[in-house]
Amino acid sequence: MKINALIASQADQPLRAGQVELRELQADDVKIEILYCGVCHSDLHMARNEWGVSRYPLVPGHEIVGRVVAVGGNVTKFAAGETVGIGVMVDSCGECHFCQQQEEQYCEAGFTPTYNGTDKYTGNTTFGGYAQHVIADQHFVVTVPDNLALNAVAPLLCAGVTVWSPLQHFNVKAGDRVGVVGLGGLGHMAVKLASALGAEVTLFTTSPAKGEDARRLGAKNVVISRDAAQMADCQASLDIILDCVAAPHDLDPYLGALKTNGQLVLVGIPDQPHPSPNVTPMVFRRLSISGTSIGSIQDTQQMLDFCGQHNITADVEMITGEEVETAFERMLTSDVKYRFVIDMQKTHW
Repeated sequence: MKINALIASQADQPLRAGQVELRELQADDVKIEILYCGVCHSDLHMARNEWGVSRYPLVPGHEIVGRVVAVGGNVTKFAAGETVGIGVMVDSCGECHFCQQQEEQYCEAGFTPTYNGTDKYTGNTTFGGYAQHVIADQHFVVTVPDNLALNAVAPLLCAGVTVWSPLQHFNVKAGDRVGVVGLGGLGHMAVKLASALGAEVTLFTTSPAKGEDARRLGAKNVVISRDAAQMADCQASLDIILDCVAAPHDLDPYLGALKTNGQLVLVGIPDQPHPSPNVTPMVFRRLSISGTSIGSIQDTQQMLDFCGQHNITADVEMITGEEVETAFERMLTSDVKYRFVIDMQKTHW
């Protein structure tokens, strides 16, 4: 079936409205009319082939909120009219150890990304949420709480679950001391979620101007990471740090801020490697560095349910499809608080 979408035809061309072919509804599928789609920084990378893996035509978008308009014959989880979401993946092998453990993001065969992946039914490229409709297996669709503003839910499907997953994996609880590095799309959700879990949150930033906003979002402490005295004051004080910065930087100061047995979790993906950390304090204080990749479908649903209970959404700026290229350029200068979201109902096709 043909659908309207915002399409990148090649790396050096802006997104333009057009049509792409979506697969026909299968027995386990849910067809969704897209209401809102968040703009993730990876969308910019992929549209412009900055990672060298883009396949054109490409329709970005993996922070999708919409309404079910049709379901396949085997679908039991959803019915027409329900409000749902789709995140970064729309399929996986379903058979490997990690899929069986409900950690589809670590599928040994590789999960199928919402866009720029390969559809297992057709062999064609998958298309994302900068469009009017999307089709996905019911397992990869999640329920959106009724009490939340739908436009501000969209970024939770990527940014939200990406920081929620390590908070759950490392069992962050009330009273823990959590550090967050960077106050962007990921960082602002990390502050909100960790604070709602009852943790004492410390925000590390290079910008003193972000202090007031960090506290509004839930941070108790703000440390200017370029200030040696402030960094020295927080040495050996934190249980876990989520590093949400997607640029190469020195990890040693953050390792120093961890208590013995502390965990530094790398959430942001830099375009060049971080400098190699000093392993000596890691050895003598049993510190660990780990990574984390988005979150499972179970993580995503749990995160949305938690957000519904605590009335948590992303801070967003609304745009139409015609404004995506401008949004991309503003993202390059961090000129957004804290996520752009496309209103598909106001987009002209």
